[in-house]
Amino acid sequence: MNTETQSTRQHILDVGYQLIVEKGFSNVGLSQLLSHAGVPKGSFYHYFKSKEQFGEALIEDYFSQYRARLDALFSDPSLSGYDKLMAYWNKWIEVNDGQCGSQRCLVVKLSAEVSDLSDAMRLSLLSGASNVITMLEDCVKQGIEDGSIHVSDSKATANQLYHMWIGASLMSKLNQNTEPMAQALKTTERLLKGQHPF
Repeated sequence: MNTETQSTRQHILDVGYQLIVEKGFSNVGLSQLLSHAGVPKGSFYHYFKSKEQFGEALIEDYFSQYRARLDALFSDPSLSGYDKLMAYWNKWIEVNDGQCGSQRCLVVKLSAEVSDLSDAMRLSLLSGASNVITMLEDCVKQGIEDGSIHVSDSKATANQLYHMWIGASLMSKLNQNTEPMAQALKTTERLLKGQHPF
């Protein structure tokens, strides 16, 4: 794939992402996507066989960029494992509060919608989320090793935290405020410090 081809494909994905995090996958029609991207229908089908395949590519591209940002944070040698995780969750609040609209969480937006719509897209979301959880687990392990995190099971902790934050993000959408995520932050802090979470 040459540079121009990659650039056009990425442009379609970027425009599609902005539309879909705002409106949902089902509510974005192909004509609307093409109009916003400024590309002809033939160009779309040159890169994607169907809207569903576009959805898979969108999810994979989102997680690729997400992992790169997470890797940059988690590789900072000046931060303890605990500080890295708390920085991550604080950033999560900023992103899902609309302060970082270009990074809004596709997992929160699409999980319920595409699970019933497309098994391929569901599996792409699940794979991406699982990879993020593995990165969180590695960070928890680092925190255990550097003495900043006090838990016994890094894998269970990473799963518990990610699941809690997905739930908190959904409840924040329903409440239209960040209070559920603020509560999740307090629970996360206590959990990582080895204290009773409630």
